[in-house]
Amino acid sequence: MFAKIKDSSDVQKFQDDIGNLLKGSEEWQMLFKFNTDKCKVMHIGKLSFQRQYFMNNQQLEVVCNEKDLGVLISNDLKVSQQCQQACNKASKILCLINRTIEYRDTDILLRHYKSLVRPNLEYSVPAWAPHYLKDKALIESRAVELTR
Repeated sequence: MFAKIKDSSDVQKFQDDIGNLLKGSEEWQMLFKFNTDKCKVMHIGKLSFQRQYFMNNQQLEVVCNEKDLGVLISNDLKVSQQCQQACNKASKILCLINRTIEYRDTDILLRHYKSLVRPNLEYSVPAWAPHYLKDKALIESRAVELTR
């Protein structure tokens, strides 16, 4: 759920929406119950109206970052951490390739790079498309590591 919170009345409306969500799931006899340990609150922006929210009388955890479908979302909506995470994973795979592949034919290395490394760097890029030069340079530098 998302809501723009400007004042305390918006806080109460959002808390009521959480209650209505729980009530609706019970009325419709949904097979699942909301796991409050997995429900989190993220205040986006520096000037956000930060309050605590409750679900089933349990306070929801406030987080700065949350991973959803493999994409790291931060409260400042910058993608630097996602770029770093993708590059770290790609570097580990590159190291694995370097340690395990003895015959260093360009064609073999390129196939391994395209099938194992690139998908990690390109996963869900439309969702987190890097726009800072430092993030683009970081991702592009992983291609250079292959030639070393």
